[in-house]
Amino acid sequence: MVIEVRPAEVFEDVRTLVGPKRADASVCWCLSYRIPSTINNKMRGQERGEFVRNLLADGPLGVLAYDGDEPVGWAAVAPRADTTFARNRKIPHVDDLPVWSVWCIRVRPGHRGKGISHALIEGAVDFARDRGAPAIEAYPLDNQGAKVDQTMAYAGIRKNFEAAGFTWAADTTSVLAGHPRILMRRDLS
Repeated sequence: MVIEVRPAEVFEDVRTLVGPKRADASVCWCLSYRIPSTINNKMRGQERGEFVRNLLADGPLGVLAYDGDEPVGWAAVAPRADTTFARNRKIPHVDDLPVWSVWCIRVRPGHRGKGISHALIEGAVDFARDRGAPAIEAYPLDNQGAKVDQTMAYAGIRKNFEAAGFTWAADTTSVLAGHPRILMRRDLS
């Protein structure tokens, strides 16, 4: 299997990874950290997908991993200033550098355990670097080897980011699925 990571530009492929199984379902669409909660909480069903389609008109929303032509993984990545992490009280800013954030890693069932999350993290790093990011941050779970519920593992886990050259930058007060989240960073200069 050869995994290729590309900018997330094709709506149908993005929908495959972050959209609902039923068109009328109100699932995340990976909008929770991308847009203000007042807007996010008001949208329902198909309105969420149309919102993502409109966002894609302005450019990629992250990166997708492909096995051949099949989309098998997703990573959300954007300038931190364009996300709710810019104002998040639980995740600190360690300095004023205009960093980018990677906050969601998702691999489709049936494709897990094949290194796709590692490829997605590296793809997110390349995506940010290619767009001038001086550094990239992530806010993974510090699960210390404990099992993590797959639905809550979207933030990633510390060891995967360490393997990609990220280092601890700060503790946070954010907890997800019973595990503390930490701020990790990788310099891109």
